[in-house]
Amino acid sequence: MTTYTALPVGPAVLKELLGTDDAGRRPVPLTDEEGGSPLRCCLRRSEPGERVALVSYAPLRRWARETGAEPGPYDETGPVFVHADACAGPDRGGLPFTNAHRTVRRYSAEGHILGGRLVGSPAAFGEAFEEAFADPRVALVHVRAVEYGCFLYEVRRGR
Repeated sequence: MTTYTALPVGPAVLKELLGTDDAGRRPVPLTDEEGGSPLRCCLRRSEPGERVALVSYAPLRRWARETGAEPGPYDETGPVFVHADACAGPDRGGLPFTNAHRTVRRYSAEGHILGGRLVGSPAAFGEAFEEAFADPRVALVHVRAVEYGCFLYEVRRGR
């Protein structure tokens, strides 16, 4: 079985998002008093008292810019939490946010949705990725929260 890597929002993109997010807004940093917000820059939950920002993020649009894909109406922007300042990125391997139901959504090289799968346990993620990437049309997958539909992270073919 292949090992898959969750791709965080990288430092350069984080810097862009903290200036102007993908919806053209300037983020408003806040102190996360309770903690628990899923941070997409380091792929962990925030600690109480950390400074975070809720920004609009368009992961498929950004991927399309890299690859020349044309996602058309599949291009979407949604809210994600990130650190309000520079972030060192993930400090551990493995797949984050696997402790709840998630959707593994498949995308073609054109950026079109090819389907998805509901995943309900940490052990099921590897199987879902194997199934997705067994289809040669699948270029990448997005892992999303079921309860809000929010983007959590991306996994690409061959990583």
